[in-house]
Parts: sequence; structure tokens; C-alpha cells
Amino acid sequence: MNTTSSEAAAQAGTEATYRFARLLRLATFQIGSALGDILVTSVWNRIMINELGLNAAPVGLLIALRYLLAPLSLLAGYWSDTRPWLGFHRTPYVWGGRLLIVLSYPLLPLSLSRFVADRNDSSGWLIAIACFLMYGTGTLLSGGNFLALVRDSVPKQRQGFAVSVMETALILMFPIAAISLGRAMREFSLEAFWSVSLTVMAVSAFFWFFAVAGVERRFASPRAGKAESTLLFGKALRAIWQDLDTRRFFAFLAIATLAAWMQEAILEPFGAQVLGQDIEQTTRYSAYWQTATVIFLIGCVVRFRKRPAEKNIRLTKIGLGIMAAGMAVLALAAFGAQLRLLQLSLLIFGAGFGLYTFGAFSLLVAMTSDSEAGMYLGLWTICVLLSRGVGIALGGIFRDVFLSLTGSPTTTYGLIFLFEAVGLAVSIYALAHVDVVGFGKRVGRIAAASDLSTAELGL
Repeated sequence: MNTTSSEAAAQAGTEATYRFARLLRLATFQIGSALGDILVTSVWNRIMINELGLNAAPVGLLIALRYLLAPLSLLAGYWSDTRPWLGFHRTPYVWGGRLLIVLSYPLLPLSLSRFVADRNDSSGWLIAIACFLMYGTGTLLSGGNFLALVRDSVPKQRQGFAVSVMETALILMFPIAAISLGRAMREFSLEAFWSVSLTVMAVSAFFWFFAVAGVERRFASPRAGKAESTLLFGKALRAIWQDLDTRRFFAFLAIATLAAWMQEAILEPFGAQVLGQDIEQTTRYSAYWQTATVIFLIGCVVRFRKRPAEKNIRLTKIGLGIMAAGMAVLALAAFGAQLRLLQLSLLIFGAGFGLYTFGAFSLLVAMTSDSEAGMYLGLWTICVLLSRGVGIALGGIFRDVFLSLTGSPTTTYGLIFLFEAVGLAVSIYALAHVDVVGFGKRVGRIAAASDLSTAELGL
């Protein structure tokens, strides 16, 4: 009997090790994601605007194209739920989307070659548009479905943790990718950019294949027990949207994301116009809050890795509250032109963002059903992408409007940061009205009332 127990324990330990090793392998997917994002949205656009002297507006519109295509993520999730390829639900859509991204990379240096030869060459813009259409479509086809694959590949009690690990890996990879590509191309030349683009193409393709290959079980059915042909996309979407908690969670996620990212486009101009700092100094701003984000996000992964996704409501609220406090301190720094408050405010904001990211991504998993995981995660992906884009745009719009009304940079930026703080506080209120546990019971994620108590959830 003892021998049997020992063997069972050893088997369980081996299975746990295997699952964690598989999770780490899945996380290598983000190496390619970070490299591609830096290449497309940092290196290419910098060359277009700075080195080639082209207008920033069309470049910005191209980068924002994937946000405009965001509804495709929901459709891709529905397809992966209902239309398997060769017995697989997630993998074909992940690889198909990433193939589009890989094929888009050579178009980046090709577009630059046209502009280098003639800055008025319209074919350069046509090539760039094709590139970003492929890149955006590929991202939306594969992004939500990759998270669905991660979710499907681990036990229910570890799903929130698994998705949070993916986000942590992505955040960690961004500075590494930026430094690597920066060193690979210290000065612009077309030859160097070709080399960097093809290298990113090869490295990304390898890790995207390596991370996903063999993870999904063939003929696994996220829609177990349902006739796949009976639910049309529109009907399925209406069924999901009719749930009150789904709509409330969508509203919470939209408000929180919008408020959190409103500072993205105006933070560095604030440092220049209000605090009088130069470019080298203002470029460090993102590093301040992102470093704090990474530290606290890793801390959450280590501390709460065994916690069910539904139990992260309180953590999410705490993170949002700290973010709001950080923005409030930043507003004070703006109103008083207080440089000494700047770094403190960004560190506070970043710490809260780390807690919020872990908690919110856990709740993304909690607010899904087993049968429509792709659609739900597609819906949340749309919400995050659109809200982030709207938030960034509103930050710039408010800056221009407030500045024209007040004529004061200190008042302008102070009002925007204060508005962000209020928005983050409102998102806490919105989350308090989402019945995560009730949703879990309705969709079958939580079997009984005794599974999670109100005290455990921090409600």
C-alpha cells in the first residue's frame, strides 16, 4: 500500500514537472512575439520618420492598423472553437497566423528600399500597407488562440497562472529584444535592416514552431457535447453577449485598459514641456514603470502560482488602486512641476500595473467557458486592443484640447493624469459589480457553491 502511494506520488510529481516544463516551452513563443513587435513598431517606424524624414501620421496609422482589425480576433476564436483542421482546434490557427507574420517581415526592408530610392514612391506605401495587413491579420488570428491553447493545456486550477506566465514572458522579452535589435543595427543601412529582418524572421519562426508543436491533443474538442454546426457565429456571439456579467466584465476591462494607457503617447512630451528634460532623460520614463511592473509581476507569479483564477479579484482591485495612486502623484508632479515626484509616481504606477496584470489576466481565464474559450478570449482580446488604442489616442487628443483651452502645459498634463487616476478608480467600481463566481457556475467552471467562498475572493 505504501509502495503504491509512493508510486502515485512520484507519478504526480513527474506529471507536474512535465506540465511546468511544457509551460516554459510555451513561454518561448513570446521570444518571437517580442522580436517582431520591436522590429515593426519601434525599429521600422523610427527609420521611416527619423532617418528617411517621412510623415509620422501615415506611419502611426499603419502601426495602429491591427487595433482597427481587432474584431477579427473574435471570429478567429469562433473558428478555432468550431472548425478544427486535421483534428486540431488551436494549433492550425496559431501557426497559420504566425506564418502570415513571418511572410510579412521581408516586406519591411522592401518598402524601405523603395523610399531610399525615391521618398515619393507610392509603391513603398503599398508594400507597407500589405505588410501591416498581413502582420495585423496574423497577430489577431493567432494571439487569442495561443492563449486558448495555453488555457486548454493545463488543469483548470492552473489556467490563470499559465496565462499570466505568458504575459510575464512577453514583458520580460521586450527590453531584451529592443537591446538585441539595437545592437544589431547601431546605424541605419538598407543592408543592415535586411539582415535584421531576416534574422527576426528565422528566429521567430523557430520559436513559434518549437513552442506549440505537440502541445495540443488531436481531436480534443473544446465544444464537447455540442454539435459544432448548430451554432452560427452571430448566434454564438449573441448568446455570449446576453450574459450580464460578460458585458460588465467587458466594461471593466475597457475602462481599466483605456485609463492605464492614456499616458503612453504623452509621457515623454510631458517631461520635455513641463519638467524641461531632454530626450535622453525622458526615454527612461518607460523603463521606470516597466521595471517595477516586471518585478511585481514575477513576484505574483511566484507567490500566487497555485491560486485559482477566480481568487484574484482582490489582487486586481489592489493593483488598480495602486495604479490610481501613481497617476494621482504624477498629476501632482505636473501641477507643481515637481521633478522629484516623477520617478516615485512611475514606480508606484508600475508596481500596481504588475499586480493588475497578473490579476486581470487570471480573470480573463475565469471569464471563459470550456466550450467557447476561443470566442471568449477573442472577445477579451478585442476589448484590450481597442481600448488601448482608444486610450492612447485620447491622451493625445486631450493634450491638444486642454492646452488650447488653458494655455498651460502644467494644467493640461495634470488634468490628464488626474483623469487617468479617476478612470482607474472607476474600473475598481466596475469590477466590483462582476459576479465572477456566478459566471463560473453558469458555464460549468465552478461545480458547487462550496468551491470558492466570498471570503476567499475578497469581495
